[in-house]
Amino acid sequence: MEYLSKLLFTIRKHWRPLRCIHPRHCSNLANTSVTTRERKTTVNKFKSQISSGPSFQDFIKGISVNKTHVADDEEYKHSYLSEDLNMGNSRKVYFETYGCQMNVSDTEIAWSILQRKGYLRTVDISEADVVLLVTCSIREKAEQTIWNRLQQLTAMKRRRLKTHTPMKIGILGCMAERLKTELLEREKLVDVLAGPDAYRDLPRLLTVADGGQQASNVLLSLEETYADVMPVHHAPQGNSAFVSIMRGCDNMCSYCIVPFTRGRERSRPVSSILEEVRMLSDQGVKEVTLLGQNVNSYRDTSEEHFCGSEPTTLSRGFKTVYRTKQGGLRFSDLLDQVSLIDPDMRIRFTSPHPKDFPDEVLHLIAERVNICKQIHLPAQSGSSQVLTAMRRGYTREAYLDLVENIKRIIPEVSLSSDFISGFCGETEDDHQQTLSLIREVGYNVGFLFAYSMRKKTHASHRLRDDVPAEVKQRRLEECITVFREEAARVNAALIGSTQLVLVEGESKRSAKDLCGRTDGNMKVIFPKEDVAVQPAESNTAAVSAGDYVLVKILAANSQSLRGRALSHSSLNGFVKHCETLPRHQLDEHVDSDSAMIETC
Repeated sequence: MEYLSKLLFTIRKHWRPLRCIHPRHCSNLANTSVTTRERKTTVNKFKSQISSGPSFQDFIKGISVNKTHVADDEEYKHSYLSEDLNMGNSRKVYFETYGCQMNVSDTEIAWSILQRKGYLRTVDISEADVVLLVTCSIREKAEQTIWNRLQQLTAMKRRRLKTHTPMKIGILGCMAERLKTELLEREKLVDVLAGPDAYRDLPRLLTVADGGQQASNVLLSLEETYADVMPVHHAPQGNSAFVSIMRGCDNMCSYCIVPFTRGRERSRPVSSILEEVRMLSDQGVKEVTLLGQNVNSYRDTSEEHFCGSEPTTLSRGFKTVYRTKQGGLRFSDLLDQVSLIDPDMRIRFTSPHPKDFPDEVLHLIAERVNICKQIHLPAQSGSSQVLTAMRRGYTREAYLDLVENIKRIIPEVSLSSDFISGFCGETEDDHQQTLSLIREVGYNVGFLFAYSMRKKTHASHRLRDDVPAEVKQRRLEECITVFREEAARVNAALIGSTQLVLVEGESKRSAKDLCGRTDGNMKVIFPKEDVAVQPAESNTAAVSAGDYVLVKILAANSQSLRGRALSHSSLNGFVKHCETLPRHQLDEHVDSDSAMIETC
């Protein structure tokens, strides 16, 4: 019977259907009028029902019963998880988020769902009744970080048993999906597991955990996009926000675990995205980043009239491992509509795949002032041989042709990229080709890593991880060195130019300085001082987070720029300012090929 009850809490089908989250409304706190005594009574009743086990009716939905079984049917209607038990009742939840921007977005979605059920959020872990880690599985080091953190949290949990209500620990996201069994069994460190498509189930899972059972739901979905869940955004000062537009990935690159932890591609309806962006604009947000594992493969087929027979268009010279998809509203359609909502709101997107940059996307970026002229273009390697082994769908030559096309259509573009050092079978010549690609393209941001083989991937089944660890590390360090050399060279060319900067807040190193980012995503640091309200005006005003300011660049290094603010401005104001400049001064204002290196 103990085994049956444990199994019952890990099956996908709920005893009682989840209530739909009403579309597009931020959640209010639940009614928390249930007294401690009433809740204790309900919990004891729940435990008693668990010990006696479920009846046959609990496994069957919509059955007809005889009149003599009305009481049993009523019990099924309320189920073991009564509405009282499903509520958070002001219990405090603490989130820790690891990994990519998608995990930041997932945290906001999970919190929205829990907030609706009456949970409170705390930034003090010592107050938390529930600690949820939103995890990453992209590399072994990322997972080891979580294992180490679980040991710390478990020690805290044991100490809490002596003085407070027991603390529950949950793992959300990719690591929950990939390592379900190990997480549940290894030293019993975890109470709750929820995969990326199971956040709606969190209230039930936490209720089951309150009953003393481990609870998990890691099933992937072909449809879940959380389109009807309004995320609770927690951006610093509320000036920027992430908006998830699609989930999953169909590319099946041989090194990548994402298709196995995030599932197949599915896109959120365009109407849902536009509504969220409008809401953020009304709240004064100045920058929105559209998110997806393969963001520019967005394809909304939610309405019948979107579903034509026109095939999707790829970048020239690129191919996929899957059949050509047809119909749907494409990324260019979405980007067009999003950019029209607020002309003074910057629009960014990440993370794209190089194959999904047809000319119509590039021309739209070039034409719209508020779409940032910064493109993330993950190369992964500069060797065609390694790219074939990675199943990237392009050669070195096709990639460089795309770079040339991008720079032709968007002359002021800034490019960033990802690179993996030491992939299966990579030779010294392959490595040198990667170094030469870095020098040839001139990126503004780089994310560089040594290869870490992941189970379930194509590489783990078909290839050998045959590059020694010390060789991987040496090659990685050489790539970082080349990136920094190029960054210093390119950034030095920006000295003397004037950049439009969106202020993020105080510099982390000095309260006397402010920091912000250019259109090309370059970090700029400048003194905190009052500046002109408009160019060529004598009236001054303080500079605050969320303001656009014109900054003259006075110094540069491989990671940031330093300058002095000249005046307040806006996106449209900057365009007019540039239009009044002589041609030789206008060239100095172009934010092109700025470079910064970010390494992990």
